Amino acid sequence: MARTFPGVANSSGQADEFVDDPVIDIRRRRDQLHARVAELQWDLGGLVYEMASRNRIRVDVLVKQAVELQNADAELSEIERILKTEQTGTAGICVSCNAPHSSGAVFCWQCGHQIVRQVETSSIFTGNPE
Repeated sequence: MARTFPGVANSSGQADEFVDDPVIDIRRRRDQLHARVAELQWDLGGLVYEMASRNRIRVDVLVKQAVELQNADAELSEIERILKTEQTGTAGICVSCNAPHSSGAVFCWQCGHQIVRQVETSSIFTGNPE
C-alpha cells in the first residue's frame, strides 16, 4: 500500500485522492510540509489567542492541534535530513507505515518499526536467512 498525502495532485491534476505510486517527489513534499507547518503554527497561535481573549482555555483542543503540528514537523525534519544525506531522494519506505527513510536507517522515524533486520551469522553461510 502506497503512502498518500492529502493535497498532493495526482497525474490528472486532482488533489486529495489516493496516489498509488510509492515514489515520492520528496522536494515537493518538503515544500508542502513547510507550508503546512507554517499554517498549523499560525492556527495554533490564533487558537490560543482566541481562547485567552474569551478566558476559556481548552487544553484538549490545544493538545490536539499541537499533535498535528508535531507530526507535520517531524515528517518535515526527516525529509530535510534525507535530502541532506541523499541528494537523489529516499532509500525506501517503511513496510509498516509507508514513511520514507534514508539508507542506513535502522528504525522507522514515524512508527519505530525495525527496517534493518539482524541475521544470524550461521544462516549467512548456510543460505537460510531465517
